[in-house]
Amino acid sequence: MATPQPPRAESADLPRTIALVDDDRNILTTVSIALQTEGFATRLYNDGDAALKALLDNPPDLAVCDIKMPRMDGLELLRRLREKSDLPVIFLTSKDDEADEALGLSMGADDYIAKPFSQRLLVARIKAILRRSEIVRREAAEQEADSEPLPEPIRRGRLVMDPARHAVTWEGEPVSLTVTEFLILEALAIRPGVVKTRNQLMDAAYHDDVFVDDRTIDSHIKRLRRKFRAVDGEFGAIETLYGAGYSFAED
Repeated sequence: MATPQPPRAESADLPRTIALVDDDRNILTTVSIALQTEGFATRLYNDGDAALKALLDNPPDLAVCDIKMPRMDGLELLRRLREKSDLPVIFLTSKDDEADEALGLSMGADDYIAKPFSQRLLVARIKAILRRSEIVRREAAEQEADSEPLPEPIRRGRLVMDPARHAVTWEGEPVSLTVTEFLILEALAIRPGVVKTRNQLMDAAYHDDVFVDDRTIDSHIKRLRRKFRAVDGEFGAIETLYGAGYSFAED
């Protein structure tokens, strides 16, 4: 069981640190430059074995890891990391690695992005996960200080969402979602039957004035439906109103 890491000291002068783990030096260099341009500090590792000790001994704020690496691949790195840490992790995958993506999410990865990927999209996903992690950490600290119980899960028919634990079930069966997918589903489930436009869903999942193509929401909705249909082949709770947006139908 992973034990939460103590929060990093926050300061206006202390940038968030992102660890990049990939055996492709070109990816390490280009992504590092893109992140530094956005104000992040970066640490670079070209294999999972070297990265594991560093991630545990001196945790960054988030790690971006390739799945396919020599010596220790990303899945093994995540498995060992989750024994001791809840550090947020984004996987970089190839388009034909859907099985690895599902396994990685079930093991505790927070998100995944298929190669080739937009660096702007990666930055947006990183910011979304850091924002979500900070909200959860702050709420947990406030509740512990006030001795108040955690917020009640969101229950909508067969759907149960626990924002404090980032857990989702459908008819009692767990569904592994990325942080971005969770935020989109949460925005829909909070007000069943209300149609949310793509722009509204982008606002829920991506802040900080980051540009994301609105068709990105369509891709997330497609993956959400696929994941729920893996649990329930008749799943149809996420409805499309063509030309308007999406809604959640509570049954």
